[in-house]
This record gives sequence, C-alpha cells and structure tokens, in this order.
Amino acid sequence: MEFVTALWLGLALVLGPAGGHPHPCGVLARLGGSVRLGALLPRAPAAHARARAALARASLAPRLPHNLSLELVAAATPARDPASLASGVCQVLTAPGVAALIAFPETRPELLQLHFLASATETPVLSVLRRQARAPLGSPSPFHLQLDWASPLETLLDVLVSVLRAHTWEDVGLVLCRVRDPGSLVVLWTSRAGRAPKLVLDLSQLELGGAGLSARLALLGAPAGGKALVPAAILLGCDVARSQQVLQAAPPGPRWLLGTPLPPEALPTEGLPPGVLALGEVARPPLEAAIQDVVELVTRALDSAARVQPERALLPATVNCSDLPPPEPESSGRLLARFLANTSFWGHTGPVWVTSSSQVHISRRFCLWSLRRDLRGAPAWATLGHWQDGRLELEAWGAAERSPPLPGAQARPKLRVVTLVEHPFVFARQPDEDGRCPAGQLCLAPGTNGSATLDALFAALADGSAPRALRRCCYGYCIDLLERLAEDTPFDFELYIVGDGKYGALRDRPWTGLVGDLLAGRAHMAVTSFSINSARSQVVDFTSPFFSTSLGIMVRARDTASPIGAFMWPLHWSMWLGVFAALHLTALFLTLYEWRSPFGLTPRGRNRDTVFSYSSALNLCYTPKCPTGRLLMNLWAIFCLLVLSSYTANLAAVMVGDKTFEELSGIHDPKLHHPSQGFRFGTVWESSAEAYIKKSFPEMYSHMRRHSAPTTPHGVAMLTSDPPKLNAFIMDKSLLDYEVSIDADCRLLTVGKPFVIEGYGIGLPRNSPLTSNLSEFISRYKSSGFIDLLHDKWYKMVPCGKRVFAVTETLQMGIYHFSGLFVLLCLGLGSALLSSLGEHVFYHLALPRIRRGNKLQYWLHTSQRIHRALNTELPEGQEEAESRGLEESQNTQATPAGPGGWTRVRPAAVRERRVRFLLDHTVVSASPDADAAPPEAPVCSNGPPPELRSGAPLPGELEELEQRIAGTQERLRQALLRRRALLAQLGDSTCELPCTWLLACEEAPEVAS
Repeated sequence: MEFVTALWLGLALVLGPAGGHPHPCGVLARLGGSVRLGALLPRAPAAHARARAALARASLAPRLPHNLSLELVAAATPARDPASLASGVCQVLTAPGVAALIAFPETRPELLQLHFLASATETPVLSVLRRQARAPLGSPSPFHLQLDWASPLETLLDVLVSVLRAHTWEDVGLVLCRVRDPGSLVVLWTSRAGRAPKLVLDLSQLELGGAGLSARLALLGAPAGGKALVPAAILLGCDVARSQQVLQAAPPGPRWLLGTPLPPEALPTEGLPPGVLALGEVARPPLEAAIQDVVELVTRALDSAARVQPERALLPATVNCSDLPPPEPESSGRLLARFLANTSFWGHTGPVWVTSSSQVHISRRFCLWSLRRDLRGAPAWATLGHWQDGRLELEAWGAAERSPPLPGAQARPKLRVVTLVEHPFVFARQPDEDGRCPAGQLCLAPGTNGSATLDALFAALADGSAPRALRRCCYGYCIDLLERLAEDTPFDFELYIVGDGKYGALRDRPWTGLVGDLLAGRAHMAVTSFSINSARSQVVDFTSPFFSTSLGIMVRARDTASPIGAFMWPLHWSMWLGVFAALHLTALFLTLYEWRSPFGLTPRGRNRDTVFSYSSALNLCYTPKCPTGRLLMNLWAIFCLLVLSSYTANLAAVMVGDKTFEELSGIHDPKLHHPSQGFRFGTVWESSAEAYIKKSFPEMYSHMRRHSAPTTPHGVAMLTSDPPKLNAFIMDKSLLDYEVSIDADCRLLTVGKPFVIEGYGIGLPRNSPLTSNLSEFISRYKSSGFIDLLHDKWYKMVPCGKRVFAVTETLQMGIYHFSGLFVLLCLGLGSALLSSLGEHVFYHLALPRIRRGNKLQYWLHTSQRIHRALNTELPEGQEEAESRGLEESQNTQATPAGPGGWTRVRPAAVRERRVRFLLDHTVVSASPDADAAPPEAPVCSNGPPPELRSGAPLPGELEELEQRIAGTQERLRQALLRRRALLAQLGDSTCELPCTWLLACEEAPEVAS
C-alpha cells in the first residue's frame, strides 16, 4: 500500500506541470507576435489627434498572453453620411486578425449605425461617447458596448432619484425642454425611480417666454390655501438661458431641481428663486484615461479568452462586409463578447465593468448644490452633498434640510442580514483581485453559525483584514430589494450567508438554518426566497409577501429511439393509401390510353416484339408511346417528385426521435403515493416543500427523504445526471421555472398542476419594530411597479421552445433510424416466396384449365407472359432427335446475310414455339391444315426477313415444301374468287393494274398444277 501511494505521488509530481493549458505554438506562429485592434477615429482634427495619441499610449502596455503586442489599425471617416461611416468600419475590419473595434461616434445616427454593424458582423465594437445625456438605444447588444465619457442619462437619473429619496419626495413632476423622445425618457425614469412621474410637461414646442409658458407651468402651482400638486419639479434638457426663463415664469409651490449637469462656473445666480437645487459632475477623469480603460478592457478579455480557446480568440476570421458569412454558433466575436461582459478591474477611472445594458461602467462623482443667501444677502451656491457609486452623502447642514424622521425612529441603524444562495433571488461569486465588488453587496460566507465568530469576521471586514476566501459578492432579486429598503427605511446593513445552507427546520428542538439565526439573535433580518408557512410563523415574524409562488414538480425529458415504423411518419396513413391507389389508378389509365390509341405499343398499333400491358405500367418497364400516355406519365412524375420532396424534408425531423417524460398529474399522482421500484423523487432538505409533504403525506415522505438534496442546484444535478439519480424533483415552482429557463439543452420541464400556494417574505425576530414599516414599503413597491421591474430584471422567463439557438446540430442517421425499412425488406423477401409459390400453382393448376377452355385466351393487354403461356405450342410432326440434329448442323455453318445486308437476329431454337396473337380470326380458321404446316421463319422487326437455309437437303424436305405451296395457292385462289364475287356485286367494271396482276395470279395455280 505504501508503494502504491509513493508511486501515485511521484506520478502527480511528474505529470503535474504538464497538466496546464498547452502552449499554443501554432497560433503564435501565425499571429506574428501581435494582436490587432481596430480604431475608427473622430473627424475633427483636434479630437482625432487626441484619440490617436491616447490609443498609442494605451497600446504600449497591453495585458496580452505570451508577450504579444497590440497593433492598432486606425481609419477615419471623411464625411458624416452613413455610407462613409460604413466604409470606414469595413475598411478596418477587412484587415486580417482584427479582434475588436474602438469608435468615437459624434451623433445618435452614427451610434445607431455602429449598433447595427456590430451585430451584423458579430465583431465587438466599443463606442466612446463624448456628448452629454445620451438616450439609451433600447435593446442592448453584446457586440456593442458604450462608454459615456460625459454624464450618461442613466447615471444622471440615478443621481436625481437619490436626491428625491434623500428628501423623501415621492411624487415628482418632469419639465422637458429639448428631449428627442419624451416617452422613452418617462419609461427610463420609471424603471430607475420605481414609480412613474405624477406630471410631465413638454415645453419643446412652446416659444421662448410669453403667456403660453406661464399658462403651461400653472399646473405646478399651489392653489390658494392649498398644497402643490407635486413637492418637487425637475428640469431636463434645458440650457442655462432656457432654465432661467422657465423658473421666472414658474408659479410658487414645488421645489425646483436643475436636472442638466452644469460645471460650477456655469451655474447662474440671477433670475433663480432661492432653494433651487443643481448638480454637476466633478473630478471627471480625462478622456485619455477612459480610452486607456477601454483598451485594457479589451486586452483583459482577450487574455481570458486565449486561456480557454487560444486559436479562436487570437485568430479571428477576416470580415467582408459585402459577403457576410452565416452566423456561427461560437464565432471569435461571440467568444470575445462573452468575456468582455464578464471582465472587471480597477482602472485609471476607478472600478470598470460591463453592465447588463452593455454599458462600460466607470466611477463618477457628482456634486449637489443649493442656491442660498450669503451673509450679505446675495444669492450664492452652496454644496449640499456628493454622490458617488450609487450613494448620496449630504453635508451636515444639508442633512438638516431633509424631512425629519418618523417619531421613534433611529438614525440609520446598522442591521445584520442573513441570506441563502438561491438563484435568481441571491447569487454569490468571488470578488475582484482587490477584494471589491463592482456590482452587488460584499458579503461573508463564514460557514459557521457562531455569534462570536461572526462578530470577529465583520470587525475584520471593516478594517480590511477579513480572509479573502470568506468574501463573496452577493447580488440578485432579493439584494436589489434589500438595497431599496435600506435607502427608504433607512438603515445600513452587513450581509452574510447562512452557515449550514438551510432554510430552517425543527430538529431535536433547536431550529436550524435561517430561522435558527433569527431566534438566536445572530441576525436581525433574513432576506432570500424565504417561504412563509405556519411552522415558521409561530416562531418568527414575516413581512407581507413580495413574491407569490407555489410548489411544483420538475422532470427530465428523455430522447427515445425511433420505432420500427418511424420511416412512415412523414406522411399520414391516408396519404400512403392515396399514393398506393394513385399508382394503380394511373397504371390502369395508362394501359387504357395505350390500347385505345392507334400509336400505342400494341399489336394493332406499333407492331413490335414488346407490348405495353398493365404490368408494364405498374413497374414502368416500357414507356408509353401514345401522346396521351406520355402526358399522363409526366403528370405522374411531377406528382412523385412533390411527394418525394415533402417526404424527405420531414424525414430527418421524425428520425431524430421523440422526447418522453414522466407524466405526473400533480402531488396526488399514484406514482408519488405508490412509487414503483426504481421511481425516485425528492426535494430540498428542511425546505417548505419537505415540511408540507412530511405533514400531509407521511408515507410519501418516508420514501422521498432518502433521495432529497441539500440545495436546489444539487437536486437539479441529480435529475440531469447520466444515469439520472432522480425521476422527479419537488420544489418551489419559481425556482423550478428559473432552472427550466436556463437549461440550454431543453431537457427540463415542469409537469402537473401547482399546489400549495405560498409567498416569499422577509423574516424578522418576533415583535420586531421593522415588520410593519418594511411591509408598508413592500406594498408601495408593488403598487408602483418596482416589484415588476425586479421580476423583469432577474426573472425574465424564456420558454425553451421559443429560444433562438446559434448552435446547429447535424443529424447523423444510423441503422436504427432505418430499422423499419430493413424489416420491410425482409417481409418483402418472405412475401416473394409466397408469390413464387403462387406462380407455380397458377402455372401447373390454373393455366391448363384456361388452356383447355375456349374463354379467357387473350391476356396480352394484362400480361405478355400469361398470354404467351396460353398461346404457345410445339409444332406437330417434329421429333426431338430431328430438332437436335438440325441444331447441330446449323451451328457448324455461319448464318448468311440477306439481300438487304441484314443479319439474322437469333438462331433457330431447339424447340421452336409459335405464338398465336388471335388478331385475325379468319386467317387462323381459314385452313384446317394450318397447324400441321411447318413452322415459319420468325418475324424480324428491324429489316427484311432472313434468307432461307442453305446446305444439304433434308429427307422429305421437298415434299413438305410442295405441300405448303399447294396449300397457300389454294387459299389464294379462294380469296380471289371471293374478291371477284364482291366486285361483281358492287358493279365495278373497271380494273386497274393491281386487278390485272391478281387475275394473272388467279391462273397461276392451274399452270403450276
């Protein structure tokens, strides 16, 4: 045993260094030592030179792997028209190996065009915007990231919302001066503030000054002895001159706030009422710092992507705008865009990351000013507070201007909040390299429930000495709700993840999980997907539910092999019968048209060796010769082509196989109450679902508890494992629906009816003073639409059947897909044996009976083979030995050529048969000696008849020939006599040359005799 252990350690030490990522030598050789970054520079000469210099400095210190350098491919548009911009972008992208593009758009149309080109070419484009207050583009694109060097509109609205909340102004009026799309601005304000503005006034169509402006602004004034409609009004899109005119015409009542950022030196003091609030961005980083952060963002993403897929990340395909390739499932642009969205670092402007709306976040600092009177009574601007990273800090005198807190309330108490990771309500990830969280809240994962340990860890976290391994960044639905409650209530909080990872249950008297932490006083609040049930409500308090859900059942779909008859699925059974009937009906009409036509392939039409029959029409041995039959044949070919193309188009889809799943009607399904051997289902330990099943269905719980999982992701993993460890998983339907929506393979689905309607609430200790206050704010959030916005942000459901997948799968059909065809072929072989047996029975039993009778002798229109069998006989008076001697004598001599140069097609048969087609009954029955006559030479359909045989005469051959000549002369004499009688009856006295020849032939028998 010790030897095996030593050998294992030795192999680990030897092979350990070789287990890393392989060095991409081939990729580096093709790269040439550099990675290319495109740049579309601005047109203005000063801005052009400034951007080029900043890009050149940023490219000198790239963070690329394997000591690769960064090469810039720069271009500039000569004009402002869309064609010039598209030409400039395509000029940069046509250079080989361009991984991304940095652009400097100056107008909104240029930004929209870059948005389209980035999505069309699947190349990441990073736009650096130098203008003020840009409206969002709507649907974000992962290929187009925007960095607003000036104040972005989203950040500006966040600052304004923070000011309103600091002064407890809920209702607000928006006064718009020059806004391109007021409706979109109102929607954006609603999403940021959590509630719609109470009043919106659009002044963009009014003339400067005048009575119209005063009349329009009169809605904001307070009536005599009354209260103003809104406590605060915000001016957006107004310059300094326009703001002065609006405020001079505005009636007294609301508190005014200048929403357009202004620098301190541009703030006006004349013509403004006292108490007006204004804001402006201070300590804005230079443009060069923003450009350096953009370049570093690209290089960091390339570095991360190259560690995963070096060839795809460092060798992007060349883009040709005139011939764009079809979208690939994982192109170089998609790979880089994915890593760009997950890259964060501390740059020259502060923390940098990419938001969910494709915005490159950089740190910003705003200052809030208030117009007051100085000691001499002159108007002057005083600093009221500062805003940075989503928090507004008011000065001491500014805080005094806020509305007084409610009686009995404390000034921002600090609460300890416990949570549990449950997607999408709470996510947890590792912090950045510097230990900070660019998004979400910094939280601890102590892994213990000891109060002393928690106090020590939070104290260490405050002074920055907490272990890095215990730090987490918590974000999600519930974290956003907690941040909003902390601002509105208000309070500060410190966050940690529950040590045992459980919701809480009563185990041997002490409660565990979240409930246990609340009862022990380790936490003041529990915020997660915390279900409200009767057992928990007896020991802790809950706020009003902020999310309603129920319990559900999730199963896994299984791919089943195609059955034997799967090849018949593309067409309905009625279609198969229709094709079969159409085949036989078309063959019948083809035979009728061919035999009724004077040009058909029949003895009466084209007299050839082959005859078109019904059998020929079924298997298409011969094509019809009449025009009608050929037209019908073309129509049949078109019919077959359409049916065959439709069949093959649907064949691949049905050959993939069907998806089956466990059909469960709900919690009362017999499979759950009486599980068969091998049927396993479970839930999460100490969850609300387990408590309900344990209380309502004890027998089901006794079977289920052996297969339960510690968390929801563990349960889903047990359901999706190969082979699956669970057949069904019971949990909150909101959590199951989220797992179904993120299942990329579309293997999960919820079945059955939901049961046990419940809600998620915030847990607090018994008789907590925060319960009613938090419940009131949650009710406000529901009515204002803030809860719906959270649901849309974190819980946007995407049904699996409606997804658009970039990955295309190629169907490779194996033998099991066509097993039905092989079975059908085997059945055909067996039926062929029965058909062969039927042929022998017909030949030996039925055919002699038909031959002895006088009926059903003509079968040529149906089957040539049956017709020949009925109308073929051996010549009389010919012996077997004589035929064999004749064959031997003929084989020794060459067959002579006829006078016309035609050669005999086939030699004389050993036993020559004669086929009577029964076309002319008078000729057949004219002479009773016809059957006794020797066989005539075979008919040649391609030339004159062959010459007679030459060589030594056979015994009796002369006498036989004389008898045949005599019989022929007698039949000819009788025919001429009949013809003369007919001519005499008709009174025809004229006789032309043919008549004279026939009369001469009439005397020939007498002379010959």
